[in-house]
Amino acid sequence: MHILFIGDVVGSMGRDMIKEYVPKLKDKYRPQLTIINGENAAGGKGITEKIYRGFLEVGAQAVTLGNHTWDNREIFEFIDNAKYLVRPANFSENNPGKGMVFVKINDVEVAVINLQGRTFMNPSDDPFVKADELIAEAKKRTDIIFVDFHGEATSEKQAMGWYLDGRVTAVIGTHTHVQTADNRILPQGTAFMADVGMTGPYDGILGMERSAVINRFLTNLPTRFEPPKTGRATLSACLIEVDKKTGKAKKINRILINDDHPFFS
Repeated sequence: MHILFIGDVVGSMGRDMIKEYVPKLKDKYRPQLTIINGENAAGGKGITEKIYRGFLEVGAQAVTLGNHTWDNREIFEFIDNAKYLVRPANFSENNPGKGMVFVKINDVEVAVINLQGRTFMNPSDDPFVKADELIAEAKKRTDIIFVDFHGEATSEKQAMGWYLDGRVTAVIGTHTHVQTADNRILPQGTAFMADVGMTGPYDGILGMERSAVINRFLTNLPTRFEPPKTGRATLSACLIEVDKKTGKAKKINRILINDDHPFFS
């Protein structure tokens, strides 16, 4: 089986790329499972119910989040009823929502786990301990376990990959918005990639208007960051081939679509 994972969707330009290219990617690669990280999908921060449902309608079966989970307050109105919306599992226990969902693909179940790193990030519970807990729970139902690890530090992401090698199908990083070229299969069969990258404005800085970000560096003054609404766009993703009998990953390939990397059907 194949799993398609699309990285951090940023603003309206990112949503437009999802609408345009997810059907094309599904036609080309025929993934059995499509997962989208949507934590920046609503104006660069958070997600709305309409956007979440739009991702499902275009072909995603699960939507993961990250440190901007609570930035759009509308999420409190629907997250507990959103069956396939996954926020970081190591948020405080009293937070709404869930950190793991199971997706049924024909006769196979896939567990989708979302975790958040602690290095240079907002406070959260230990993601390594939480990973152990959720994997033990997931293993009662399936050996195919996908982990979106939302973190800032590459070292922490690599540590999680090695820590979970052989116990999960994939550990794929999100959050830094720059696709890394370290996609590989670890020795015990876990697909790893430090960051899958961003889907949104290609000519911004991490998906935000360049001028505001540059001004912040020049002045060190508080600056409001907004994603541009027009211009060139990019889509970042990875495709993982999985042995559905063992849950081990067999191959992981990067996908990058923009003016410098055109899509070929």
